[in-house]
Amino acid sequence: MTPNELTTLCETIQAAEREAAGLMLHARGILAETKTDRRNVVTDYDRRVQALLMERLRAAVPEARFYCEEQEVHDDLHAAQLFIIDPIDGTMNFVRGFHQSCISVAYAEHGELCAAAVYNPYVDEMFSAVRTKGACLNGRAIRVTDEDLENSLVCFGTAPYNAELADESFAMARLLFDHSLDIRREGSAELDLCSVAAGRAGLYFELRLSLWDYAAGWLILREAGGEAMQPDGSPLPFDGSRPSVVAGTARTLADFLRVTGRG
Repeated sequence: MTPNELTTLCETIQAAEREAAGLMLHARGILAETKTDRRNVVTDYDRRVQALLMERLRAAVPEARFYCEEQEVHDDLHAAQLFIIDPIDGTMNFVRGFHQSCISVAYAEHGELCAAAVYNPYVDEMFSAVRTKGACLNGRAIRVTDEDLENSLVCFGTAPYNAELADESFAMARLLFDHSLDIRREGSAELDLCSVAAGRAGLYFELRLSLWDYAAGWLILREAGGEAMQPDGSPLPFDGSRPSVVAGTARTLADFLRVTGRG
């Protein structure tokens, strides 16, 4: 798609997310079903939000393929046109009434992220980005912080579906607490990435994420002047694996590598 077509598509994604958000905002009697363990849950609202998004986006791009969290069979990640969807990122927050959940959609062409939007309906914050055209929050340009790690907040996730990573996660959180202003654990990878993109935090890390957990936030962060990598400094994969993710600015990522002894 051309840059103008991608901008129009990004607007379509945002409209679909706002429509789907009505399901979240009016949710009643939420029942959580276990997927793999008691921490990994899904609700009927996840499925309904995903179905609505797929319907609206398929109407806009009829040839598109889909890579969604609540999908039994995933389409090819390197399809010519692909939507990557997390219908409710932060499902446990959603179930428990913590209003820190979002709807996340990224659009890719042949494995390259091109447009994305992440919407937190509880505070009406819409983060969006189009490749080479910058990132926005509610239509206004955003940019990462220019502070170093010592003068930044750090967001992190506990990789709750992988309890074997808990000791490493909390050890890293403690180390980064000692080298930053403070840490935050809020329960949505996409929103944490957007917090870094908006300059609210300087760094984010989590030791196990699926592509739908970070694809949209990754593009938004890149377009806001930041980047994401694996903890050893290697690039993030776009292959459906579940890597560890560290996101920040050139400055805070260099500080991360230094304080963790990986630089």
